[in-house]
Order: sequence, then C-alpha cells, then structure tokens
Amino acid sequence: MKFRLEVDIDDAASADESARELGRILRYWGGNLHHYGLRPGDGSAVHDSGHREVGRWSVVSAETP
Repeated sequence: MKFRLEVDIDDAASADESARELGRILRYWGGNLHHYGLRPGDGSAVHDSGHREVGRWSVVSAETP
C-alpha cells in the first residue's frame, strides 16, 4: 500500500502560521485514522481550520507511481 497526502499551504502565511496549520491538519487526520479501512481507492479531501478544502489524501496500490 502507498499512502499519499497533499496539502496546499497558503503562500501568504508566515512559516510559523503554516507550520501550526499543517500540524492541526495532521493531528485531525491522525485522530480520525481509525475511521478508514486504508485500502487502495480510499481517500478524502483535507480541510484546514477554516473548513476550506486544502488538499487530499489517498491510498493507492504499491505499484502506482
């Protein structure tokens, strides 16, 4: 299995703000990990603390580049 996470961070935010926001996103996603089967084809949108879609995570087969 291959896990992919892609998040677009606001270029206008400072490095500290970006790091805090990414930390919140990762904590939220990690806390909900048990809700997912983590099988190839699983995935979902990723949202920031303002509930804006900022990326996506997905599980793909190990052979997918």
